[in-house]
Order: sequence, then C-alpha cells, then structure tokens
Amino acid sequence: MDDRALNRATLARQLLLDRAGLPVLDAVRHLCGLQAQEPQEPFTGLWSRLRAFAPAELSDLLLGKRVVRTHLMRRTVHLLAAEDVLAWRSRHDAMLRQRVLGVYRRELDGVDLAELAAAGREVMADGEPRTMPELTRALADRWPAHRALGEVLVAALVPMVQVPPRGLWRTSGGARHALLSAWLGREVDPPAPNGTDPAGVAMVRRYLAAFGPATVADVRAWSGLAGLPAAVASIRDELVTFKDERGRELIDLPDAPRPDPGTPAPVRFLPAFDNALLGYQDRTRIVDDAHRGLSVAGDRAVLVDGRVAATWTVDDGKVVVTPLRALTRAHRTAVGEEGRELSSFLSDGQTCGVRIDR
Repeated sequence: MDDRALNRATLARQLLLDRAGLPVLDAVRHLCGLQAQEPQEPFTGLWSRLRAFAPAELSDLLLGKRVVRTHLMRRTVHLLAAEDVLAWRSRHDAMLRQRVLGVYRRELDGVDLAELAAAGREVMADGEPRTMPELTRALADRWPAHRALGEVLVAALVPMVQVPPRGLWRTSGGARHALLSAWLGREVDPPAPNGTDPAGVAMVRRYLAAFGPATVADVRAWSGLAGLPAAVASIRDELVTFKDERGRELIDLPDAPRPDPGTPAPVRFLPAFDNALLGYQDRTRIVDDAHRGLSVAGDRAVLVDGRVAATWTVDDGKVVVTPLRALTRAHRTAVGEEGRELSSFLSDGQTCGVRIDR
C-alpha cells in the first residue's frame, strides 16, 4: 500500500473522509479516546468528524461520568469512554510509572512509590477534588523536599480523573483531580493473569479499527506500551497483512475500510495534538517529514487533499490559516468555506470570518 492508500484508509477510520452520524459517545469509543491536554481541543476534533455535532452532548457526557479526562496512552491526558479507562488502566500502570521515573527519578530518590501511592489514596479518600499542588502540600510533612509528588500521583501512581468544569464547552479552569474509582463508583479492572493480555488484545483490535493499516511500531507509538507484539501475535490469524512503500509489514482487520486511493478528501481542520497525527510512529501517510514537528508542538493543522497543508489559529473570532505550501485557487476556496463554518462553530454563530495568509 502506498502512502496515498494509507492516507485514505486513515481518513476513513478517523471519520475524516466523511463526517459520521454517530452519537458522541460512540465516536469517542471508536477513536479510542481523543488526546485532550488542551481542554477545548476535542470539541473541534469531534466537530470535524461528526455531522451536526452539538458541544453540549460532550459536556453532558463528562458531567454524567460516561466520558472522563485522565492520563493514559503515552502518559498524556485523554478524553475516553469511562468503560475503556476501567478496562485499560491496569495495562498501562507499568508504562506510566516508568515514564514518571524517567522524568523525576532524581527527585523521587528515597521515596517508596508504594508508600507514596497509599498516602495519596489516603489524602483523596475524603472525596474532595484537589489540584496537583494541593496534593503535594498535603504530603509535605512526610516528604518535604519533593515538589512533584502531586504530578507523580495523578499521572502514574493512582488512577484519577480531571473533574468538571475542566473540559466543558467554553469553560475554563484549572485541573482538579478525584479518584477514578470514587468518581465512577467502580474499581479499575485488575491486571490479567500471567501469560494473558485481554486488555492488550482488545486495544490492538480497537487501534486497527481506528488507525489501521499500521505497523506494530505504530501501535506502540500510539499506546506507549512496549509489550503489545505478543498481543498482536496472539490474534495474527485473524488479521490481514500488507507492505508499505518501504517494505514494512502492515497489519489490519480484514473487513475494515480501505477506500480507493483516488477517493476525494475534503478539507478538514484538526485541533492541537489530534489523533490522526499522533497515532503513528511513521506519520508520512498524513504529514510531510518537514512538518512532522507541528503535531507535537501543538500546532493546529489543516488537511487539504488528506494531508497537512496549513496551520490555523483564531484571532478575535476569525479563523486565520497559514499555508505550509502553495494552495490552488480551488483549495483556497475550500479552505475558506470550511474555515468560515469552523469560525461559526467556535463562536456559537456570532462570527463567520476566515483569513488565509499567503
């Protein structure tokens, strides 16, 4: 499969080739969550993917505890269906701890992580949401020289969620955290017995449905988990394989959509840190290597003919597009039309302005 064929498959799986008529919760599930360290960005991501998307639907799912904001894949904040977090969190525990230690190993020197986790749970047992600094201060008597205890607890040691109003439509506010089990009224699923990996297998299947065809390295890059080749091996008989332009093996679900490479792709505006860009180790199917860094820098991207061709921001209600390459007149027209629709969405219909820089 060449990059164009992979591009069209990616757009179809990511609901970017045709806007889908899915309920919001089903879309969040299908996408395996949305990266969400910037609280308002998932709203744009869903607007670009769903027909007649109403932001209040996502806010209601957060308030109703059917969708939660939490650290999971790659130790980044994601917006996920509650049942997926409960099913997948234990599978991520070792990776989350390893990544936290990679950042704070020196600062955590002399701290017993099991003891810290128990102390953190004890502090949070009163059900009062807390910020990371508040958690650190609550533990200062026991570990006075350590300044990152709150982040270590929230991002790795104890499953927590960011509670509303964080993440609600057009609402700002700092992140306050509560125990995941208390928030959802259920403990996370326990680790699987040795030699089994049901969560890993489920994640591979779900990843391929939303991102495939892909390499095993792509699965690892998306999840942050190093142990998924065994999960892939356990279901290899039910998968189909292809080769990309560089001869690497791609795995996929047999009945997943793989559109004709000539299928037209509409202009789409992506939010910062969008799944379609960050879900792969090799992103050449959707962005040129010269612009690969945009996705990790938090730049918002514009897809033209399925590929990153511009970035965008908002200035006084107007969507401002900065092309990364020359756009044809037809493409500029299409970008302008979609940009005006986005401007209207972001402003609740108050403005419909767009500017395309040269």
